[in-house]
Amino acid sequence: MFQHLPVHTIRPLTTAHLAQTMTLLSLTSGELQQQIEAELASNPALELVDEIRCPTCRRLLRNGGVCPVCSRPSLKSEDDPIVFVSTRDVVSGFGDVEEKDDYEDTGSASTEDLATYVFRQVAPDVSVEDRGIAAFLLTHLDEDGLLTVSLEEVAAYLHVPLTRVFGVQKIIQRADPLGVGSCSTTEALLVQVDVLRESRHVPENLERVIRDGMDYLSRRQYHELAKSLGMADEAVRECARFIAENLNPFPGRSSWGDIREPSGPQTQIFYRPDIIISRLTGEPDSQLVVEILFPLWGTLRVNPLFKQAIRQAEDENKESMKEDLERASLFIKCLQQRNHTMQRLMAQIATLQRDFILYGEKYLRPITRAYLAKVLGVHESTISRAVANKSVQLPNRKIIPLADFFDRSLSARMVLKEIIHQEARPLSDSELVQLLAERGYEVARRTVAKYRAMEGILPANLRRTG
Repeated sequence: MFQHLPVHTIRPLTTAHLAQTMTLLSLTSGELQQQIEAELASNPALELVDEIRCPTCRRLLRNGGVCPVCSRPSLKSEDDPIVFVSTRDVVSGFGDVEEKDDYEDTGSASTEDLATYVFRQVAPDVSVEDRGIAAFLLTHLDEDGLLTVSLEEVAAYLHVPLTRVFGVQKIIQRADPLGVGSCSTTEALLVQVDVLRESRHVPENLERVIRDGMDYLSRRQYHELAKSLGMADEAVRECARFIAENLNPFPGRSSWGDIREPSGPQTQIFYRPDIIISRLTGEPDSQLVVEILFPLWGTLRVNPLFKQAIRQAEDENKESMKEDLERASLFIKCLQQRNHTMQRLMAQIATLQRDFILYGEKYLRPITRAYLAKVLGVHESTISRAVANKSVQLPNRKIIPLADFFDRSLSARMVLKEIIHQEARPLSDSELVQLLAERGYEVARRTVAKYRAMEGILPANLRRTG
């Protein structure tokens, strides 16, 4: 007959499991790595084996950190995202994922300066002989991420051919943030266009508009620019929209792909994502692939020799050794629970916000943490912890806070920007309230003023139109 255990023998373990899982859930991948390292250093019952297994199915992985089973496309529906936990780490800009090497510092990159962060990315791609050139270039960046010296000056100072300096610069410019190490804002923009063109459509004549028309664009004199370039007004406006939504003339100011330096209070800068979302193929309707990065190069397990040692230990030591053993087992279980919760959460987010992920802020659905908590059958605080401080790399390689998926104001702000970009004359905030209402966004005038400030848009009396 089944014998019920006393409640007091179950509750402490359950409480400890829940508390530790919630703590681990709130950590970014960099913080999680530090926590794992701390546990390994303090608990002799825990060990890291030099083999890589899938964090989900425990399959031994021969090459890299992506499980061929868990990352397999779903046969149910093409709209279902592929969600899996990966032990790969991001070592180069915008989601190029490779095996870890000697130049990768697996700690949190948030403490690095821009030069160190970029050098860590490009070192594997630069020859040993040219790494000195890369270091010299990166130590001569201004706060915008642009070079403060000419390439000719660098070549003369280092006594190397100009072609070698130029080649190293090209590698640096394609690191994250895109365009870093350029000699001018125009060059930075052209580098970004060149990279984006590899994966998506860009407007015709965009490079020409950037080279010859930035002065006009800064004053929003679209008609004058169109006339000077012999282009249609709408074609120029399309280029202007693309530049505003996708490019950054000051790479050093970017928050992992944000299109401009934030106005008002500074937002958190994400140097590497915790989650990568991509398309399975290059087709627009392709399945989404959601890769949750798990910062563990090896397999964490309870040390079997430690178990044997407990049996042979003196009685006075057994109790503390058993506590270490229980703590190690609990830590591993809590890590697995964290990964499982993140998978369930990201599967729902990728399904509900597919259009936002693929097509931009205007398509953001207004979902809440409370709604997802109900769908997943967890407490709302669980969702809040899972979302906090984490970042996601989108298919367009822009990196955003995971919390943006719950930002109910984001789509309204994007529509507001669109209205102002298309205004024939500067519109007052009251007029903007009416136009937003016509598009289904009921907001107060003070809210419009707040949204303008968040987007760095001047009041009507200070805006100029072309």
